[in-house]
Amino acid sequence: MKTIFYNGRRFTGDAFVADAYVEVAGNKIDSIGTGLPAHAPTDTLVDVDGGYIVPAFIDIQLYGGHGRLFGEHPSVEALKATWQYSMEGGATNILPTVATNATDIMYAAIDAVRDYQQQGLPGIVGLHLEGPFINPARRGAHITGFIKRPLMHDVEALMKKGKGIIKMMTLAPEVCPPEIIHYLQQHDVIISAGHSNATFEEATTAFEHGINLATHLFNAMSPMQHRSPGLAGAILFSQHVYASIIADGHHADYPVIAIAKKIMGERLFLITDAVTENTEGVYQHRLQGDKYTVADGTLSGSALTMLKAVHNCLEHIGLSLEESLRMASLYPAQVLGMDDRLGYIRKDYNAELLWLDNHLQLKGVYTNGSLTRFNV
Repeated sequence: MKTIFYNGRRFTGDAFVADAYVEVAGNKIDSIGTGLPAHAPTDTLVDVDGGYIVPAFIDIQLYGGHGRLFGEHPSVEALKATWQYSMEGGATNILPTVATNATDIMYAAIDAVRDYQQQGLPGIVGLHLEGPFINPARRGAHITGFIKRPLMHDVEALMKKGKGIIKMMTLAPEVCPPEIIHYLQQHDVIISAGHSNATFEEATTAFEHGINLATHLFNAMSPMQHRSPGLAGAILFSQHVYASIIADGHHADYPVIAIAKKIMGERLFLITDAVTENTEGVYQHRLQGDKYTVADGTLSGSALTMLKAVHNCLEHIGLSLEESLRMASLYPAQVLGMDDRLGYIRKDYNAELLWLDNHLQLKGVYTNGSLTRFNV
């Protein structure tokens, strides 16, 4: 059985097409066009009612959802809750993240992701380890006692345990010997510079030697100053380095995001950095309005969904709808090397779709071969 979404504005990843349809068969996009295909009456029809059909979002950094903090209490059940939270905000593919923590927590997270994937459950692309090889001077809310000096035998043990599961690692390039960074890259780990006090020169050297990604621009990194450009300045000045940003108005003011976007263009993309309420363990997050803090008031995570981040880009930063959507879908897909199957609506691409109404509210998510409806 095929499903046909019709009577909507299809965002291809490049532009909108009016009076469009998207026909899906299981997990793949079978055909696209305008009007309705001739065989439409024999299939399941979904009238988008003039709304939008857009690529589903991708979130490469979040820690939990619905009261289950995966990054502190890793389990398959926590992954299910995290993915459900993400899906309800439009993200169907995610990298659950573990902040700097004990080795046994990282290993338990690896086991949980592996078990989740082996059960055939949806949407978990891999694991993002944010630490432990970071600079204490830029730790943010990370726990000092778990920050580690990177030693090759520790990295080898981690990769032996996490082979095929660890997709991304945030580290401070100035504290990591080049041979360790190269070793991780040889094992298909995407390296992102973050929680770093690198000078402009150190960061530029790291980018010249193969790091092409940075974690939450402006947060937990050496800032751009007029006599010391720092890591932030090196990212802005680069021509090839992507960076994630948390568009909640707390982690970075909206005008600053607008400035970065004007400079970086398609190299800047969205993450949620979302956490959830947690009262046990070393990362105890407390909801304060529309953000989370730890006990001493340090900002520790967002309450964003990806769809809310898109809304913020439109309402507070003044970006176009097309570019806001690309920041949540196409550009993260490019970072993950998955833009050959995600981030566009094209024939034979993965059928990961959102149905948004005229007010950009979520009406449905098509993923894993089925449609989940919201507020219909």
